[in-house]
Amino acid sequence: MNTNKHAQLKRPLYINVYDELLLQIKKGVFPVDSRLPSEPDLASRLGISRATLRQALALLQDDGIVRNIRGKGNFVVNSFGKHEDVHLEKLSNPMHKCHVSIFDRIDTHYRLDEDTEYTKQVLKRDSSTVVAVERLYRKGNDLVAYAFTFMSMQTVESLSLDLNNKEQLLNFLENQVYENANRGEMEIKYTHTVSLAHKKEKLIGDNECFLILESLYNNADYPIMYNKFYIPQQFSNIKLNIYN
Repeated sequence: MNTNKHAQLKRPLYINVYDELLLQIKKGVFPVDSRLPSEPDLASRLGISRATLRQALALLQDDGIVRNIRGKGNFVVNSFGKHEDVHLEKLSNPMHKCHVSIFDRIDTHYRLDEDTEYTKQVLKRDSSTVVAVERLYRKGNDLVAYAFTFMSMQTVESLSLDLNNKEQLLNFLENQVYENANRGEMEIKYTHTVSLAHKKEKLIGDNECFLILESLYNNADYPIMYNKFYIPQQFSNIKLNIYN
């Protein structure tokens, strides 16, 4: 092998820019949740072209350090601890593990539907009435994630859930169900379409979302609930452990 040839390869400039921006983020020059300067301003400060800056920003976005919000700019993400040791293999809320933000609030809405062939398929049982719950995850004024849940009315009644008690319902969906369940099934897809029940709502990045389909079980053959989590690509951080 000609090691001299490899020694002569130059490090791409955008990698140096990536390192410089990462260092400034770690030092707090650009704090978590702050907006980075505009691309022309930042490129001028660093003495580089906008094309080089965009390459560095794309790498920071891929690594979950910066997120781009269309029409608003690039923002620093808190990715240096929240997701460090959290992985999808452990049974807990995937939204909390795979989304880069800590949410300011989560709004819940529910409706009662008649059983359909689709709900029979995902809930693996017949139910005269199905409870459909949507969760809207907000950061400031922005809707940054969305979840939709199906539960049979039999399950709701057996668990003594009060659907009109939003605090109890939200705590069950977000936390308690993962303590009650002993196993789950999960499928990860990518989608360009998110259909919100409230048509006036707009999910940021809804044209590029990871879709996590989740069924949670206790000791029965049918799931406690079936969840659909929509996480915009720009806010996502999905990790899996792999063993030989």
